[in-house]
Amino acid sequence: MRDLVFRNMTSNNHKRRVVACSEVMDNGGVRSIVRRHFVCLVNEITSGQVQKPVSYLHIVREKNSYEQRERFFCRLKGSILAVNNERFFRITFVHSLKICLSAIPQGMSK
Repeated sequence: MRDLVFRNMTSNNHKRRVVACSEVMDNGGVRSIVRRHFVCLVNEITSGQVQKPVSYLHIVREKNSYEQRERFFCRLKGSILAVNNERFFRITFVHSLKICLSAIPQGMSK
């Protein structure tokens, strides 16, 4: 069994966009839940505000043998400077990926 949920939202002024996807799958006695999330924000900046973009990466992995589950989480934040018609823009983005694997109790699987 596989369930997919997909969201694509854009703000009224088209400066913010959110794309999210969630997938739940049962296979071989294991339930896997995968969540992907992407946020993008565009801001116009003056030439005096131009700063070096800063990036950030965070990764977490957990394994719990007693409860028979694993979890993986990754988040990447960053920004890009862009120029269009001599106007400066900062494009800030956040990507995140979350994966949860767990054993399905006996009798609960289809």
